[in-house]
Amino acid sequence: MRALAVVAILFAHSVAAQTFPGKPPRLYVGFVPGGGVDQTARIASAKLTELWGQPITVENKTGAGGTIAAEATAKSAPDGYTLVLCNIGSHGIGPSLYKNLGYDAVKDVTYIGLIGTTPNVLAVHPSVPANTVAEFIAYAKANPGKLSYGSSGVGTSTHLGVELLRSLTGIQIVHVPYKGGAASSADLIGGQIQFVITNLPEQVGYIKSGRTRALGVSTAKRTPAFPDVPTIGETVPGYEVTVWYGLCGPGGMARPLVEKINTDLVRAVTSPEVTKRYADAGVEVAPGTSEQFAEFARNEHVKWAKVVRDSGASAD
Repeated sequence: MRALAVVAILFAHSVAAQTFPGKPPRLYVGFVPGGGVDQTARIASAKLTELWGQPITVENKTGAGGTIAAEATAKSAPDGYTLVLCNIGSHGIGPSLYKNLGYDAVKDVTYIGLIGTTPNVLAVHPSVPANTVAEFIAYAKANPGKLSYGSSGVGTSTHLGVELLRSLTGIQIVHVPYKGGAASSADLIGGQIQFVITNLPEQVGYIKSGRTRALGVSTAKRTPAFPDVPTIGETVPGYEVTVWYGLCGPGGMARPLVEKINTDLVRAVTSPEVTKRYADAGVEVAPGTSEQFAEFARNEHVKWAKVVRDSGASAD
């Protein structure tokens, strides 16, 4: 009888996956509109809406480095109708930075699929007299405490990425946290802050229009979006930060449902028009299985736990 009950449950899960979605799903974004996470979410959701025939409601639930949106998702029913655009800040760094998350980043999260990766970019206001990373470091050292930078919030990659640069170079700068990269980028072009090391999608338009100047990217290799912009690591050995975006749901989602959403996600982000839109924004698509994404996330937890511990950063 028990075996029959298990078979019945598996069959029900399979049927539910095949008919998903029967109503509009909701996709949480943990940062303000216009930033890299938000842009990535809206590009993916537009194609998934087309594939599913159901409109996806994108809701910006901001605060605490994206972990508020992550917690709301973790506490939702594991039926696939509440998802979150998970990323390096909310699901890579956040689990180590915030000691009272209210959820477990492993047990209470289903890692459905990786969407892609992008660099952070060191971009400066045109008033900053530096055209290279080396010139920027020299200028910062000559003016300790006079340069301010904006981040997407305490503990995000746009915060710890600058702190990593500070620790490797000894520069003294002032941190100004925002609720998202779009907001910090807006203040950068307005001259309220002097530089950012923020998600590339947030800066592409500003760099191309000359309103900001790109000095370096955070990844180990140069980005195809701006092949002439060197990596920060070419000047500062040991510097590397890779930003990533993926799709996550509450813990305990049925395997057939996870596989169904993952398959559709891969189909969406590898479509020629979506791949091009991401490339134009500086995002390289990197889809895979849910198992691969879960293993990737576990490795990120270990990596960033060490960075947080070594930096002494805390958000509580």
